[in-house]
Amino acid sequence: MTMPFQRARSDEQRAARRQAILDTATAMLGEMSVAQVSLNELSRRVCLAKSNVLRYFESREAVLLELLDVASREWLEHLDCALPALVDAAAPLPGRADRLAAALAASLADRPVLCDLVSAQAAVLERNVSPQVAAEYKRAALANIGVLVRLLRVHLPELSEPDAVRFGGAVMLTTGAVWTHTQPSAAMLAAYEADPSLATMRFDFTETLREMFEVLLTGLLVRASR
Repeated sequence: MTMPFQRARSDEQRAARRQAILDTATAMLGEMSVAQVSLNELSRRVCLAKSNVLRYFESREAVLLELLDVASREWLEHLDCALPALVDAAAPLPGRADRLAAALAASLADRPVLCDLVSAQAAVLERNVSPQVAAEYKRAALANIGVLVRLLRVHLPELSEPDAVRFGGAVMLTTGAVWTHTQPSAAMLAAYEADPSLATMRFDFTETLREMFEVLLTGLLVRASR
């Protein structure tokens, strides 16, 4: 049941209402996939009519794009703290690159909501937003890539800045693609169960992502050494 709408009068009230919408959407993503999050259910849970939610966010996708940025920044903050203990600065280059790839893959595997949002970004979340919201999100995404590039080069200084930018972009593209292909439907799971010969078509998210990151990093480093 929605409560009678009371217009937020101050900047603080408007900010609080926006945050309540984001917090509610975050809680929903802890229970369901991005595809299952609807504006109707979000409105019901936040106790506002849908039209009133749209006073603060122009669409469901705008809410989810903001959450994608928040989740990305939280992930980068985690990496900043965790990587020094996971990547031995004294290790030879190949070992450091492999450890960095493994650390990135494991950290993403620990964040299924982030991976789900990334997988939906281009095909869904960017399709129902205004040019203004799209531009704001892309500016935030570029800033996040910049942070990732800095972290990469701290632990792998042999990687040039242009190559670190290439790898940083590839991290997000690869994560979205691998996530999509490692979340089989009930029908696919039943098919794998019925025919074990199909098991080779089922991929583990963490291992697949780690291997792809290793290959990308190795290729960039070998090309740079030529």
